[in-house]
Amino acid sequence: MKEGRFFRYSEAVNDLVTLGQRIRHFRNAAGLTLDQLGAEVGIAGSQLSLMENGKREPRVTLLGAIAKALGVEVAQLLDTAPPNPRAALEIELDRTQRSPAYAALGLPVVRPTRTMSDETLEALVGLHRELQRRSREAIATPEEARRANTELRLRMRTRDNYIPEIEDVAQELLESVGHNTGALTHRTVGLMAERLGFSLVYVNDLPHSARSVTDLENGRIYLPPASIPGGHGLRSMALQAMAHRVLSHSEPSSYAEFLRQRLEINYFAAACLMPQRQSVAFLTAAKADRNIAVEDFRDAFGVTHEAAALRFTNLATSHLDMTLHFLRVGDDGAVYKAYENDGLRLPVDVTGSTEGQLVCRHWAARMAFARTNRTTEFYQYTDTPEGTFWESSQTGTTDAEEFSITIGVPFNEAKWFRGRATSNRQQSRCPDETCCRKPSPELTKRWHGKAWPSARLHTHILSPLPSGAFPGIDDRELYEFLETHAGER
Repeated sequence: MKEGRFFRYSEAVNDLVTLGQRIRHFRNAAGLTLDQLGAEVGIAGSQLSLMENGKREPRVTLLGAIAKALGVEVAQLLDTAPPNPRAALEIELDRTQRSPAYAALGLPVVRPTRTMSDETLEALVGLHRELQRRSREAIATPEEARRANTELRLRMRTRDNYIPEIEDVAQELLESVGHNTGALTHRTVGLMAERLGFSLVYVNDLPHSARSVTDLENGRIYLPPASIPGGHGLRSMALQAMAHRVLSHSEPSSYAEFLRQRLEINYFAAACLMPQRQSVAFLTAAKADRNIAVEDFRDAFGVTHEAAALRFTNLATSHLDMTLHFLRVGDDGAVYKAYENDGLRLPVDVTGSTEGQLVCRHWAARMAFARTNRTTEFYQYTDTPEGTFWESSQTGTTDAEEFSITIGVPFNEAKWFRGRATSNRQQSRCPDETCCRKPSPELTKRWHGKAWPSARLHTHILSPLPSGAFPGIDDRELYEFLETHAGER
């Protein structure tokens, strides 16, 4: 199977500017003028000039005639790589001058000419790169980031958190290395990387700001050693790094695009670790037995509880015909991740963002912390203004704090799940503040004005939002790392 077959999810129409540059390159190599080549293929030289400048798309038959006249294959003309360094600069200048950031300046478009020196062209392209970099940094404010994250969550809600295009790509790659059943092994992940032209290299000196680094020039994916502590599996990190290539990602031009790409690589990794075909078969059998449990799904594929719960949200609506919600909540009650398409009212701020907002104290996501025995899932029915929901929560721990992972469904869907017979039941009136946020009148009267607590400030509240093409990455540290390892074999 050719690598190109994986590049389906983010494919765009042919780049006419690059196509034009390649036609011009091969025409000059053949020693033909515009008029001479035009006469060979039956069109005016002026029409051919429009094609070489990326302003007109040639018909398929005409493209074939041009290739024949130039003594090359059509595939050589359609290659997406610039034909030479000068053409690469001209293509980049054309693209950047089409960008909204440049259009907003109201300046004229500069067309490179034959007499324009490479140094001048490099200076113009360098100025545009800096303009784009500053534009990216300017829009990556906390408010814009929260809005972008909210828009992405709402967009995924309309899709029931399901992306069939990525499912297909993941299944195709898995089949190409012969993986059909069982947990995905590190060896199989390595074979998948080789299939895409990469080798997995485990190092102790990754940049502190990076979870992995992909060296596109030398075909290497650098990962931390297997003995590192923490909850990030190396299989998942490797798959996420591969996903950028598989899904044809380019350098993100906005924080919103960065978040979308991150969602897509996480989705791809989950679709490989818990393939759709096997996962749906497993969950369908569990539903028939009325015994769905995230912990069983987790153990069947050798992943974390959070990964299994998130993967369940991808498949539950599209393949099991049920709506649901997901929550990752810190021990202080703050939301880290959330998804719902079952009508549960998530806590949100004025921008519509739910991250950082506090969930009701009576929800299972917070009640689970009160348990003494936390080795198994905690089950609970919760009555809310939007209806009654059944929920299953599992707690976990990081170096910084505890957290809970919750999957919940409307009352009528509880019949399919293990734990539906629980007698745990709570009532939530949130967002009514008298539910669990406001102290009682008696306590208010007793203590108002008689206490002065020192608040525990979350460090991320005052942290600046990471900027740059890859937010949070220290470019100097990254490039020094790559240079250090570039000569290794």
